[in-house]
Amino acid sequence: MLRPRLLPSRVSFASLQTAILGGLMFVSAAVHAETLNVAVAANLQYVFTDLASSFTKTTGIEVKPSFGASGKFYTQITQGAPFQVFMSADMDFPQKLQDAGQTLEAPKPYALGSLVVWTTRDLKIEDWQKLVNDPSVSHIAVANPQTAPYGREAIHALTTFKLADAAKPKLVYGDNISQATQFITTGAADFGFTAKSLVLSPEARGKGHWVDVPATAYSPIEQGAALLKYAKDHDLAAAQAFYRFISSPAAKTIFEQNGYRAP
Repeated sequence: MLRPRLLPSRVSFASLQTAILGGLMFVSAAVHAETLNVAVAANLQYVFTDLASSFTKTTGIEVKPSFGASGKFYTQITQGAPFQVFMSADMDFPQKLQDAGQTLEAPKPYALGSLVVWTTRDLKIEDWQKLVNDPSVSHIAVANPQTAPYGREAIHALTTFKLADAAKPKLVYGDNISQATQFITTGAADFGFTAKSLVLSPEARGKGHWVDVPATAYSPIEQGAALLKYAKDHDLAAAQAFYRFISSPAAKTIFEQNGYRAP
């Protein structure tokens, strides 16, 4: 004779709930186990904090930046560095990555950067071109022009004003724009060339004096991004979402608040 099945006890039902909830938590943890890794040009050091915060608040996706020189990131990415997105200080390195088969989509510009001259010493920085030839000025900071686009354009500006030869023995090179900026803020350099976004940062605001380098003296610093091949098997949806976000109206506002212009 068949007997009716007994309903599970409260204890067994609670255990079942716990098991199900634990399983869901495990699945959720597995889905979000990987953090979105972004290679970020050093000039974006401060603005990126606002970008990542806005993106995470909207999507819940965590972003882990690594800051450095764009040229060095190019080399690392071609050697298999685990980045899903690359935000360069120019369009050249993202384009080279596409040519090397390292991207999933065509690179795109996301902002235009501006070059400034900055000093924390008692110098008439408005006359920076005269200061290059001033015997009392012995150190002028620039980022490495081989790997940092802002350094390359600083040399371009000096060449435009026919000051490259006079400046050459005085130049001190930072590995990237952040290190060059440190030379300025610590007084290791009398003055130097840096990104406008860095002099507008909360840490630098109100320190020393700076002036814009005439935009006609150097090539437009069109900063570009690339969605990297590594993302294909590592959180592709998250990488695509962030890649779209940096071109959104919200991101544009953040860039403009930090001294950038729309591309």
